[in-house]
Amino acid sequence: MKSKILALSKNEEFKYLLKQEKISNKYIIIYFGKLINKNRNKLNISFVAKKKIGNAVKRNKIKRRLRNIFNDAVKKISLKFDYSYLVIAKPSMLNNNYTIIKETLFRDLKRIR
Repeated sequence: MKSKILALSKNEEFKYLLKQEKISNKYIIIYFGKLINKNRNKLNISFVAKKKIGNAVKRNKIKRRLRNIFNDAVKKISLKFDYSYLVIAKPSMLNNNYTIIKETLFRDLKRIR
């Protein structure tokens, strides 16, 4: 099943999700909730890496890693498509091994179901 990942676009969507449920670990914080007027066939998700983490190259590397992990998660874990997700990266994600981060995120994504 190929799914298209859409980014959140409106400021109201970000503010709404920040007031919803959250799960955090030492690498990321995931805010999730149900948005009104959302396409159920596509996954609404946005990745945020704050400027505290580093320069643009480091922030983009983190976002690429997260995008790749969530593409795998869509294939291997049945993510809830009726939820919208806001993923905020922490600085500890930059220096750790990709496989460890992936396992930790998969464990947390299974808790959301």
